[in-house]
Amino acid sequence: QVQLVESGGGSVQTGGSLRLSCAASGYTAGVTRMGWFRQAPGKEREGVATILISTGSTAYGDSVKGRFTISRDNAKNTVYLRMSSLKPEDTAMYYCAARTRFSSSILNPDGYGYWGQGTQVTVSS
Repeated sequence: QVQLVESGGGSVQTGGSLRLSCAASGYTAGVTRMGWFRQAPGKEREGVATILISTGSTAYGDSVKGRFTISRDNAKNTVYLRMSSLKPEDTAMYYCAARTRFSSSILNPDGYGYWGQGTQVTVSS
């Protein structure tokens, strides 16, 4: 089992920045990939960013490319999401996810077996 705890959400104005953190515990040695997803009211959960733990290779959803950066600190079992140039449409609950099994779907939430409780990000205009 892997436990994930997110932190760092909050309210910010358009153009502002936030950094989310996701601390993993439990069977962290088995985690191969972690990602950030978000879900706004009435919308499906959307893949935001993902990182391969072994190499640091990253991928991003089209709506956040160039504005968000995912990174990891393997010594701390923590993944970060740096969000810049935030827009009102970035408002959502942000979830950290992890997986221990291979899947070709790196930004599809169905490919992840472990989830945090979420942290709210609100961007006002």
